[in-house]
Amino acid sequence: MTVQAGVRYSHETVRLDGEEFDGCEFSGCRMVYAGGELPTFSGCKFVDCDWKFDEAASRTLSYLKVIWGEGAKAAVQAAIKDITVVAR
Repeated sequence: MTVQAGVRYSHETVRLDGEEFDGCEFSGCRMVYAGGELPTFSGCKFVDCDWKFDEAASRTLSYLKVIWGEGAKAAVQAAIKDITVVAR
């Protein structure tokens, strides 16, 4: 994992897979996650960024859309609930 500390990104595409961001600022950036190793963020600021899912991450979202359409709404809603619950 590559550590980026205190970097300011402005209006650029930032590939997230396998990266560690500490105290970075992102302004008007396109944040791209392709489904590889999870990135980590600590003390970062995001202003007007666009979040994009590519490759495996995009296919996972497509799969969730398919199973939602086939009647597995409860499973998708449970996944969303699991994502949005803040750990204590």
